Amino acid sequence: MKEVRLNNGVMMPAIGFGLYQVPENETERVVNEAIEVGYRMFDTAASYFNEEQLGNAIRHSGLKRDAFFITTKLWVQDYEYEDALRAFDLSMKKLGLDYLDLYLMHKPYGNYYAAWRAMERLYKEGRIRAIGVTSFSCERLQDLFLHNEIRPAVNQLETHPFFQQKSANLFLEQEGIRHEAWAPFAEGKNDIFNHPLLKSIAERHGKSVGAVVLRWLNQRNIVVIPKTMRKERMTENFNIFDFSLSDEEMNAIGRLDTGKSPIYDDMDLPTVRGIGLYKIHD
Repeated sequence: MKEVRLNNGVMMPAIGFGLYQVPENETERVVNEAIEVGYRMFDTAASYFNEEQLGNAIRHSGLKRDAFFITTKLWVQDYEYEDALRAFDLSMKKLGLDYLDLYLMHKPYGNYYAAWRAMERLYKEGRIRAIGVTSFSCERLQDLFLHNEIRPAVNQLETHPFFQQKSANLFLEQEGIRHEAWAPFAEGKNDIFNHPLLKSIAERHGKSVGAVVLRWLNQRNIVVIPKTMRKERMTENFNIFDFSLSDEEMNAIGRLDTGKSPIYDDMDLPTVRGIGLYKIHD
């Protein structure tokens, strides 16, 4: 498995498996099949409601704990300092783990300063190997690390051919923060799997469109966490290191960028309000 080095020296797989929208009753099967394919990094969140099922699959895999790189996320509802500590303990109880590889703040809303300081404490205590954020703009991310002790190791951003995050990628590289892509397939928007350019490149390499997209991201030095419920797709998505895209192909995909998300607008006030006030527990 190809790995990348985080800014604290921790090694992270270059490709993992995302569990967003994987139903609880399907999670163990999906994770077991992904492990069989070769995935060792799994990305979940308190708000996905499948942490317990991921933990069960890990324990029953027959592999040692250190074979895995596990990420979960803290939801906005629990961003107050003491709430964040309690939420972390609950996630760890559900996962059944004695340490976590990566803990992320899930959205840049609410009292994320308090949450970050709780996460810094957990990191210093050795309960988390690395801490980071999700969906933080460059401005908010810079503000966070300028006024706190520990610099985030990862910023997980929506990144795919239609929303390429070029300026954010440059900023993150300059600041030593790893860029990780969520929704690498744009959640199927813009009929991505049937896009003529992507299909032609895939046919040229004897690969799936998904593999081409993931390889394009990988060659941009971006960590990927694709999700699928089908084992054959898991295999296609995993096998991205036995081919390379040419500069011409990389540039052609680069021209697909629209500069905005087809999934949701994080500057839309009702959207921001809805996410910021969404509760995952009483």
